[in-house]
Amino acid sequence: MKINREILNKLYKELSKPYVSILIGPRQVGKSFLLSELKQMAEKIGLKTKLFNLEIPRDINAFIGTDENIIEMILQCGDVVFIDEFHYLKNATKIFKAIYDSNSKIKIYASGSSSIDIHRHLKESLAGRFRLTKIYPLYIKELSQLKKYNKLDYFKMGGMPGLIHEETFEDKVELLNNIVQTYLLKDIKSLIKEENIRAFNHLLFFIAQNQGSIISIANLAREIRLSEPAVSHHLDLLAQTFVAFPLSSYSKNLANELKKAKKYYQFDIGIRNCLLNDFSDIENREDRGIIIESFVFLSFIKQLKPNMDIKFWRTRQGDEVDFILLKNRIPYPIEVKYKLNSKNIPDGIKKFLVKYKNAPGGMVISKDLQGEMKFDNRTIKFIKWEHVENIEYLKNE
Repeated sequence: MKINREILNKLYKELSKPYVSILIGPRQVGKSFLLSELKQMAEKIGLKTKLFNLEIPRDINAFIGTDENIIEMILQCGDVVFIDEFHYLKNATKIFKAIYDSNSKIKIYASGSSSIDIHRHLKESLAGRFRLTKIYPLYIKELSQLKKYNKLDYFKMGGMPGLIHEETFEDKVELLNNIVQTYLLKDIKSLIKEENIRAFNHLLFFIAQNQGSIISIANLAREIRLSEPAVSHHLDLLAQTFVAFPLSSYSKNLANELKKAKKYYQFDIGIRNCLLNDFSDIENREDRGIIIESFVFLSFIKQLKPNMDIKFWRTRQGDEVDFILLKNRIPYPIEVKYKLNSKNIPDGIKKFLVKYKNAPGGMVISKDLQGEMKFDNRTIKFIKWEHVENIEYLKNE
């Protein structure tokens, strides 16, 4: 059973480019699968390839020695070299830089479960010599390649690729639990003190429970009994390992707008459900609104282009809009509702459009309605949540 992933074609087009192609993202989102697929595609056009998985002792042994020896070994491997879990390789980015600068025709693809130092090393050592691709869990439209796939199952189990190989509900839950535990044991245990592991677990649960709400560092510090600097550090770890995405507030320096507030969304709905131990049908969930809001957010970040960003809007008076999509710095308010009975423009969007005359319009996403309305001579689009994985507004003009 195999799913054709949309990102694969983009990565394949990089085969003829000299830069190092870096795939990065949380554990078990399919990075190894993509490298394997790329390897097969390269071999089909006659290229000589070699794949190393640096979580396998045999493969990591090949990288024991001086940087010069490792560089020479890679240069002898053929046309394309794939290095899975490259963050285990000491001086990886310096080695990649030396190979790139040698003007050899060898192509390198490298993947990593995000590490705190990766981004800094990429900027310092590989500036201008790499392309970074973030790998996310599967889309609903990708999962819909499976026979008889029920889209509503996404809101129970999420999009982790390994789930497609599990048949029973119990096996799927066990897989999600294993992903969480592997993250804690491999990625986090080496980054924080042993005595803080329990607090970090508590933090994971708190973020899941309060997903989409504004997070107060001070309140969170009291909740999990850590200092505010420690909580900020742990939140940074969640962001830098792509497990929880921070969402900042949008502000143009109006006095009544919240400027430093942040929300957090975990990277997969199934992982959140696992942390909460709740796999109920969405119709029976009290938090169904935040589930749909999370789905919309995760769909958006997969589609953002270099000239785009996403934030939320909140004023001290309580006016708010779920998301502000920025394209070339032009704001576009988006409100998410689980269910709508009629096309009513939310007050938050109206108030935002009154304050920000450069906003071209807005969008309301819900389970039920689609169409358009006018407000202040600007178009408000109503679309169904099932269409957000391909939002026209997100495409470059």
